[in-house]
Amino acid sequence: MQRRGGMLDRGDGVQLAWAALEGHGPTVVFLPGFASDMTGSKATALEAFCAARGQSLLLLDYSGHGASGGAFADGSIGRWRDDAACIIDRLTSGPLLFVGSSMGGWIGLLLALARPALVAGFIGIAAAPDFTETLMWDSMAPPQRAALLGDGYIDIPSQYGPPTRITRGLIEDGRRHLLLGGPIALAAPVRLLQGQRDPDVPWQTALRLAERITGDDVQVTLIKDGDHRLSRPADLDLLCRTVAALLGENPA
Repeated sequence: MQRRGGMLDRGDGVQLAWAALEGHGPTVVFLPGFASDMTGSKATALEAFCAARGQSLLLLDYSGHGASGGAFADGSIGRWRDDAACIIDRLTSGPLLFVGSSMGGWIGLLLALARPALVAGFIGIAAAPDFTETLMWDSMAPPQRAALLGDGYIDIPSQYGPPTRITRGLIEDGRRHLLLGGPIALAAPVRLLQGQRDPDVPWQTALRLAERITGDDVQVTLIKDGDHRLSRPADLDLLCRTVAALLGENPA
């Protein structure tokens, strides 16, 4: 299959990076996590899977991530949702199978809720809806909250690389997109993959999310020794088998 890729102006001069495989639908749309991008192992595994099956695929980087322009600190859940929507709406047509990793799960849910007629399915990999509130703000000590509100940002350590800048704008914008406080009106099939040794997203989040989704075709798979990334060969194989099953193929 031919791989295409390039940059797309979102309308204000910021260039958004994307890559795609043309094939039969539905289009598998991979949404990376916070401070991640479309070059990671899950995206690579999905690309190989889709290429082997002639499946349409879209990969993307939000602004401030990967090869896209813009500053990471200027981003927010709403901004990154709109970045993804811009690319999806301009480069795809027909049904979509969203695959969201961590923050990408939150963004994927927001996109799916805005496009219910186009959603062929949703797969969350350690999906982290509401994380800016439940995992960031709620875990901050009073001095951190004061610094965030006063200075507009704080830098927090990350086990995945350099410290991550968390802005007041990120937290405040996140509150406009919270999902877990009420029903999530998704009727399409939903599959949630979650490691129980995830140090970042408690595995109970997947159960809470499953409870909030209004559709009946919802399944949660807990990987007892799984971490947050779920990028081991066995994890990637599970992801691809889950995609295959939702596409109506034999997952074996």
